[in-house]
Amino acid sequence: MAAAPKTRLEALRAEIAALEHGVRPVAEVLGFGDSRIDGRLPGGGLALKSWHAFAGEGLDLETAAASAAFVARLAIPLAARGELVWVLRRDDLHAPGLATLGLPVDRLIQVCARDEDEALAVMEDALRTRGVSAVFGEVDEVDLVAGRRLQLACEQSLATGFVLRRRPFGGGARGETGSAAATRWTVAPSPSEPVPGEPGLGPPRWRVKLERCRGGRTGAWIMEGREEPDAAHPFRLVADLGDRDLAAQIRLAS
Repeated sequence: MAAAPKTRLEALRAEIAALEHGVRPVAEVLGFGDSRIDGRLPGGGLALKSWHAFAGEGLDLETAAASAAFVARLAIPLAARGELVWVLRRDDLHAPGLATLGLPVDRLIQVCARDEDEALAVMEDALRTRGVSAVFGEVDEVDLVAGRRLQLACEQSLATGFVLRRRPFGGGARGETGSAAATRWTVAPSPSEPVPGEPGLGPPRWRVKLERCRGGRTGAWIMEGREEPDAAHPFRLVADLGDRDLAAQIRLAS
């Protein structure tokens, strides 16, 4: 029992030594760069060394297009730390599209799984692999046992997991995914706003809802991808949907 305080003391000494030598410790969270979002998440951002669940709405539960695009953008800062693994249920991931979103696809490894069980097993193995910083997995359901296994794999390897809920062949919902996840989100596309003076569409936007957050608070926002794809914070907050008047204006404008 005496080893735990000693371990914490050693970790604190190492952190102090790193600061004295000008070395910043590795961040434990992935921040959005806006206190209106980060303030609702424990630690001021999306917890690393954990797994998080994302789901679309309507048809996106089958295609996972909006949630995949959002998560790809979210994970850009993690690409500098290691390899990325994407576990597919259908061989339809469009790498050029991910590159357009700013994800460095030269660091991306794609694995196509035959079924739910294999997808979860591959995710767990990938999370435990040294040199992997993030793992994306397309699955329909993660039960409590599988969720705990994913979390243990994240903690042991220091990687971060992103579960994209997907029913690739249609059918009804099998259950709720994310009971063991650190956070659970729903993601839907939102109309972009053209850049003044420039033709065509503006940067992509998403309507994002944080439905569950262990140790934090829920919320809903409209986020836009920043023009600089390699920015430390890939999104900017367009609207906080907790503001009912503003939310109503956005719905009318849509």
